[in-house]
Amino acid sequence: MLENKFFDRVFLIIIDSLGVGYDDKAKDFNDEGANTLSHIIDSTQSLSFENLYSFGITNLIKNEKVKYNKNTIAYHMRLKEASNAKSTMEGHFEMMGVYTKIPFLTFTEKGFPPELIKEIEEKTGHEVIGNKSASGTEIIKELGEEEIKNHKMIVYTSADSVLQVCGHEKSFDLNELYRCCEIIREITMKKEWRVGRVIARPYIGTSSENFERTANRRDYAIKPPIETALDILKNNNFDVIGVGKIGDIFSMQGITKSIHSESSVNGMEQTIDILKNNQFKGLCFVNLVDFDAKWGHRRNPKGYAEEIERFDIKLSEFIKNMTDRDLLMISADHGNDPTFRGTDHTREYVPLMIYSKNYKEPSHLIDQGSFSVIGNMILENFNLKPNEDMIKNELVVKKYE
Repeated sequence: MLENKFFDRVFLIIIDSLGVGYDDKAKDFNDEGANTLSHIIDSTQSLSFENLYSFGITNLIKNEKVKYNKNTIAYHMRLKEASNAKSTMEGHFEMMGVYTKIPFLTFTEKGFPPELIKEIEEKTGHEVIGNKSASGTEIIKELGEEEIKNHKMIVYTSADSVLQVCGHEKSFDLNELYRCCEIIREITMKKEWRVGRVIARPYIGTSSENFERTANRRDYAIKPPIETALDILKNNNFDVIGVGKIGDIFSMQGITKSIHSESSVNGMEQTIDILKNNQFKGLCFVNLVDFDAKWGHRRNPKGYAEEIERFDIKLSEFIKNMTDRDLLMISADHGNDPTFRGTDHTREYVPLMIYSKNYKEPSHLIDQGSFSVIGNMILENFNLKPNEDMIKNELVVKKYE
């Protein structure tokens, strides 16, 4: 570990989609020029994020609005994704040691093939409507009333490798929605239709004027193909607490406890509660999804900036309640520049900031070539070795010139 300190509890918080600038693979994804954090700063008159600034996050971008911080309180660096991807699953998987050479399939251009839709209808017993790439809030406005009236099932996708299913919590029934998603997950395990996640997207309301999605979302993800850092921790009797969609992303593999969050603010409140009241030994792994789902994909830099400010306030409370036996790591899983073209994720470096009250000389460190630095550092903290099949990307502790 940095400065050779070891900790009883590690908190890994993922600010979903907070990229810090396009990397040298961005041209393969048509993402050259993207920079989530820098462009959010440019789009606002002022951004209040004193705690993230003290952690050194703005040292990882070049922006005339912010000065280089020489007095940071956390180690900070950029990580480049080794996997050929820029999505949630591949990003989180790589953090825990899984390299993705061939990304999961996307169906953004034309929707899902007729053969897949036919099998879904036959096995679920519901006629499918939609079948296109769309915003989740817009498609329920467009098709929600038809779904309720004719008991049909809304299926749609996005720029991610996802198949999403909308159902009204009362007229479709929440349990029926989950049942259908479980069936679709099995169907889409076939090689030609293999998507990373099937997502249940329930909503409520009486008409297109007041439909809104609820917090009863459920993700059905493909399990990691190898033993991850989470499995190694769990198998060695350490706690692995997932907050937000972590349990869903890893299909509960390597997770000892999963806590569902209603929002990113709620996720931070739950994490602070764990920090204050749960004397576990191991990892608390947190995903804060609103940055991506509410603001990145909807191309709303103002909303994204306000979410950063809300997080920064909660971060202050978190820091105040840390003990000498706690380690905090903050990172992201990909970018999603809300000022960029389209509605897709953006291929970017992600930040990694590492804070402990014990650290004496935290500094700006050299870029690393894999997100797996994160999982390997966590394992090292608990004196555990990675699986031989995991990416072995060691942290090079070297200051920038």
